[in-house]
Amino acid sequence: MPETLPLLEVLRATERYLSDRGVDSPRLNAEHLLAHALGLKRMELYLQFDRPLTEPERAPLREMVKRRGAREPLQHILGTAEFHGRSFLSDPRALVPRPETEQLVELALELVKAHASPAILDLGTGSGVIVLTVALELPSATLHATDLSPDALALAADNAARHQLTGRIRFTQTDLLPPDETKFDLILANLPYIPTAEIATLSPEVRHDPATALDGGADGLDLIRRLIAEAPARLAPGGALLLEIGAGQADAVNALLSALKYRDISLRPDYQNILRFAVGFHG
Repeated sequence: MPETLPLLEVLRATERYLSDRGVDSPRLNAEHLLAHALGLKRMELYLQFDRPLTEPERAPLREMVKRRGAREPLQHILGTAEFHGRSFLSDPRALVPRPETEQLVELALELVKAHASPAILDLGTGSGVIVLTVALELPSATLHATDLSPDALALAADNAARHQLTGRIRFTQTDLLPPDETKFDLILANLPYIPTAEIATLSPEVRHDPATALDGGADGLDLIRRLIAEAPARLAPGGALLLEIGAGQADAVNALLSALKYRDISLRPDYQNILRFAVGFHG
């Protein structure tokens, strides 16, 4: 193997390797991996295409590329995920944040904009990206987050420290709602919503996520159904429940909200025009 190879040649070889193994967006993945290995920003690669890379520089890249070719999520390899313009720690302890969930945050901010100091609860917080982003956007909000997984909550705490938010959010290990009687102006949740039978059909990358963060039961609505029933007792007068849901679940969720006498129910599309979010008010 040559002692040095031009950066662009290494980038192209990495892209081909990832493409041959079915990785989506192989060029973008190759750029992220190479930039990470060299300690550069991705766009800085374009200024250094002729740079000769030595074997010691290429060695750490080789191991990362093998992992990505085996369909380990890029975010786990890099150790971070981008969400709402910020960088958060990401590893197998919790779901990798999805781009559409950024819209959940935008809807949450819209729903509480009339409140000077809203009380907000994030259920199934996982890595904490939702509640931490809300905390950064709304310094006056009172925030509580729960998760059943102690590992996920540990990752959320790590992310809180990363963004200087330790102590700002009350994290509780529990099954859905916290055990006290606090009332909230907004309860939001990105709960598991994938039907059990579909888990095996997911991409290899998604199957690296914790199964408990994906599996929503036979119809994908086990936890969502429970939350819709339990949330009214914990919503302040005029409070809202905001849910991220799966493709094709809008009608069923609308019926569940209607049956429990939520008002002003709305179903909102994501950027792919899939009805991805459900809102209902109570009290």
